[in-house]
Amino acid sequence: MAGAVRRHRCGRPVGRARAGGGQGRRVTPVRPEHEHGSPWFRAANPPQPEADLPDSMAYTEAYTEATWAPGPVPDDETMALRTEDTHRILADPEPPRPSPATPERPVTGGRAERRKAAKGRGRRRKGSSPAPATPPSQDPGRPLTRVEARRAARARKDSVGVVASRVVGEVFITFGVVMLLFVTYQLWWTNIRAGLEVDKAKKGIEDAWAEGRKPDAFEPGQGFAIMYIPKLDVVVPIAEGINKEKVLDRGMVGHYAEPPLKTAMPSDKQGNFAVAGHRNTHGEPFRYINRLTPGDPIVVETQDAYYTYEMASILPQTPPSNVSVIQPVPEGSGFTGPGRYITLTTCTPEFTSTYRMIVWGKMVDERPRSKGKPDALVG
Repeated sequence: MAGAVRRHRCGRPVGRARAGGGQGRRVTPVRPEHEHGSPWFRAANPPQPEADLPDSMAYTEAYTEATWAPGPVPDDETMALRTEDTHRILADPEPPRPSPATPERPVTGGRAERRKAAKGRGRRRKGSSPAPATPPSQDPGRPLTRVEARRAARARKDSVGVVASRVVGEVFITFGVVMLLFVTYQLWWTNIRAGLEVDKAKKGIEDAWAEGRKPDAFEPGQGFAIMYIPKLDVVVPIAEGINKEKVLDRGMVGHYAEPPLKTAMPSDKQGNFAVAGHRNTHGEPFRYINRLTPGDPIVVETQDAYYTYEMASILPQTPPSNVSVIQPVPEGSGFTGPGRYITLTTCTPEFTSTYRMIVWGKMVDERPRSKGKPDALVG
């Protein structure tokens, strides 16, 4: 019937037919104020105690009272906005997922909310990728199987590359430590040991002089004199021969006394008294002879006398094969004829033995020990 109001079975108006026939648009039903108060409604819905109703039914009654409260009929614009919201919700029905740190709150409320939440969870489970299967938790106390033990041992075993790099690193570290110890031994310990040997040899020479012993010939390695270089603060024993182990490495100065390099003694009335000594390590008695200048004194003390020489010239570098520098009249020294000379030889450059450095001197004074020390050693 045109213009009639359709009603629900409970008596609530549902929609209104449009004039001119046909189904009209649905509107929000308006509940009459007197409906709950009608006798037939109370007879059909007898009141129940609050405790006997489930939570969902109590919530439904409260929701019904709030929903069907009398209010104004919405206009066309409001209905259009509601329809647009409904279409948007249907187009994107999945609600935002909660963050992992925030647990999903349980849905509370009426039956409609719970159904909607259940449908949303079902759609989310359908569209989402399955969660990766987590391996069953192992009891740390239970023993491992044979396969698990092999896998664990294989995982703990280092690869070939790791083992090789570790071996190479250890080799380099060991080599560095050995080199450091060798340098320490050469530059520090050899000087300490040579100093002890020098003190022992010097005391032995002085004791022999005090006892009046005069050997006819000095044996190789035997000390027989003491050299003083006041400018360099050098006091070193002179031994027979230039043997490296027996003389030079013990911190002493060696006399060229073996053919074909045999040279004169300080007491000889003519000749060249030639000696050799280390410039670095093993006491390094000749380390700074390059600092000597013409006129600097060099004193040799023997059992009978003091022999004083004055530095005359220096040859900074010459090959080790040049033996003419220790001849009776040394070549390159500037001396033109026979005399009483002294020659000091040492290795150069420092810490190498590639070349030899030569220092020459000429005797200027001979003083018996009974008359005391020469002026070069006094003060």
